[in-house]
Amino acid sequence: MSDSQILDVTGLNCPMPLLKAKQALNAMAAAQRLKVLATDPGSVRDFEVFSQQSGHELLESRQEGDTYIYVLQKKSV
Repeated sequence: MSDSQILDVTGLNCPMPLLKAKQALNAMAAAQRLKVLATDPGSVRDFEVFSQQSGHELLESRQEGDTYIYVLQKKSV
């Protein structure tokens, strides 16, 4: 399995979770995975739209209690 990183953006509101995820993905190698932990309900739509527009694959999107969990895989070049 590819290397993965965890980004905790709990407590941050839109657009910060997505901006921080973009920064983290930019610093990662192709095909690496990023797990994002967020608490902003608006992030669900943000990450869906971002993955469609950016080409990064949204492998997982789920909610556990008040936390939203996303797993993104950086697109290959």
